[in-house]
Amino acid sequence: MKPKVLLPMNRINITFLFIFCIALSNDLEAQQGSSKPAVPKSDLWLTYSGAKGPGKGRHVVLIAAEQEYRSEQSMPMLAKVLSKHHGFDCTVLFSVNEKGEVDPTMPAPFKDKTKRHNIPGLRHLAKADSVIWLSRFMHLPEDQMQHFYDYFDSGKPLIALRTANHGFWGGLQYKKAGKNISLREMLGGTFMGHHGGWHREATRGVVVSDNKKHPILIGVEDIWGTSDVYRCHNDKNPFPKDCTSLVLGQPLINLKKDALPNTKKEPLPVAWTKTWIGNKGLESKVFHFTMGSAVDFENEGVRRMTVNAVYWGLGMEKEIKPDSSVAIIGDYKPLKAGFNYEKLGVKPRKVGYYK
Repeated sequence: MKPKVLLPMNRINITFLFIFCIALSNDLEAQQGSSKPAVPKSDLWLTYSGAKGPGKGRHVVLIAAEQEYRSEQSMPMLAKVLSKHHGFDCTVLFSVNEKGEVDPTMPAPFKDKTKRHNIPGLRHLAKADSVIWLSRFMHLPEDQMQHFYDYFDSGKPLIALRTANHGFWGGLQYKKAGKNISLREMLGGTFMGHHGGWHREATRGVVVSDNKKHPILIGVEDIWGTSDVYRCHNDKNPFPKDCTSLVLGQPLINLKKDALPNTKKEPLPVAWTKTWIGNKGLESKVFHFTMGSAVDFENEGVRRMTVNAVYWGLGMEKEIKPDSSVAIIGDYKPLKAGFNYEKLGVKPRKVGYYK
């Protein structure tokens, strides 16, 4: 029996079917997220591939490295929002213990001055288009700190949350023109005490009327969180002229959302922008938001401001939509802030627990 000869029309149909399948596969990949993350997968960090959205092809690194405000929960949640709803590839890095576990219970700083914290994967800052950073009194080895210093010189945007303004122990060994640079200078302020009652007084965000049209505030209607208002400025170190205040924080009389304002305490800046110029002469857009506990991120306004800041920092302001989704994906049950770890249910866990 002679083999059948494939007719030209059949060849055309098969070719068309092949092309159609590739196109369909690409479309599904765009909607569901590429199978190839921006950085290699690891047991020491989390990766999220961007779905279809304006952020497709851009990479955001989120850093969770503090002991009080449960960033180990909030940063993976935020990475899911950015990747699923907005298309950004995301990598979440954590401070881990000697077993490679995410461990917010580790002392910071260590009593043993020879010990160092560990944030695996900081080399991936070199591949980041934007960074969302939350650390507290990290005492890192110099090779890990160098990844931060290189990023500070990169001209790329920096979103610093809550404790980032006292994110490292002993100050920075980062110099510009031979001068040591402080986080106060880079971010526009640093922690100088609790203006609101620590773990007692929540914060109501009040938009600065002169700047209500700033892109970071698009679609933001309500700003509230249980973290107290930080004092980051005083008479000796006033609010810098090169910073733009977006939101003031009004302390409330307790931790309830409908609590009355504590009229004995004036509202202070809790969210502002500035420009940082590193050693290469490149301009980085900086957004510092001194709210940002895991419970704060249950508030849509807090999430939307942070997501909008990613777009703003990347010069993508035209892509910010007032009704774009910042909905939480999956279960999100953040633990309360604090250091009473056993009572709060905080303990060392494998990185994969937070996926």
